[in-house]
Amino acid sequence: MTNILEKSPWLRALIAHRARLEIEGEALAIDDRRYRIDEGIVRFRESDGYNDTFALQWKRFRETQLDIVNGASLSRKRFAETGWDLSALRDATVLEAGSGAGRFTRILGEAGARLVTFDYSSAVDANFENNGGLENVLFCQADIFDMPFRDDAFDYVFCHGVLQHTPDPRAAFEGLASKVKPGGRISIDIYRRDFRIRPWKSKRIWRPLTTRMKPETLLGFLDRFIPAWLPVDTAIKRLPRVGVYLGSIVPCWNYWYTDLSDRAKLEWAIMDTFDALAPKYDIPASLDEVRRWFEDRGLAEIEVREGGNGVVGNARKPA
Repeated sequence: MTNILEKSPWLRALIAHRARLEIEGEALAIDDRRYRIDEGIVRFRESDGYNDTFALQWKRFRETQLDIVNGASLSRKRFAETGWDLSALRDATVLEAGSGAGRFTRILGEAGARLVTFDYSSAVDANFENNGGLENVLFCQADIFDMPFRDDAFDYVFCHGVLQHTPDPRAAFEGLASKVKPGGRISIDIYRRDFRIRPWKSKRIWRPLTTRMKPETLLGFLDRFIPAWLPVDTAIKRLPRVGVYLGSIVPCWNYWYTDLSDRAKLEWAIMDTFDALAPKYDIPASLDEVRRWFEDRGLAEIEVREGGNGVVGNARKPA
């Protein structure tokens, strides 16, 4: 993997937006700065920063969301919200921002895309463990607010499950939109801001406390609490009409309605409850806000709608 830049001129073209780019042993040199190439990952940043909870989460639940492991198709169904034809991705340059453990990296990589995938934290290590065998993928640790890629470089830009966990979701979106080449497409999603009472809103009650806890302490508590509470929570959420309201008090991300195995449902419940309660940032946006983001960037074929994760936004950059 160290030599992927040397073997792939298309990758060099995406990154070489400055005067000089060279491979120097186990480092990538751009002008006067050197970046480590560590275990097949280019480290444009070194620390976990404000996303340390995700580094913990994805190393613990490295394979949980992979369809090939859990036997379901939740990741593929979620990816379908892009509206992209997988067959059209072969040999297309694709940027994946905020890859986590690589549930979507696997889909994009197996489609034959020339994929650059990055995460802010060392969660990218989990992605590399899962998908490092895909020779058409470059793995990076990088900051969405300081991406080391030139503008107008990618045929497709993909960012699902990420923007709400940044300190400025709109600015992050605008940075991503700048990387799409004319005629290219972008797909994002973000948690939805509205005034409905829903089970996932229960985190708003508890986050003032849980975000002050050590992530390891919170995860240890959920390891004990969720197995005991999950059957009760399932019974509550199965209740017609009132279940959605009663289930909006105690946080428990419950996948009782899916075709996951019982063991996988428990694992997802612990993982996603931690995902809701631990991150430093959790900033939702309304449908109208997201639509304005796209319109203000002058994008075309805009589709902004409710999706599985909140709000989905798809568009094309005019040629």
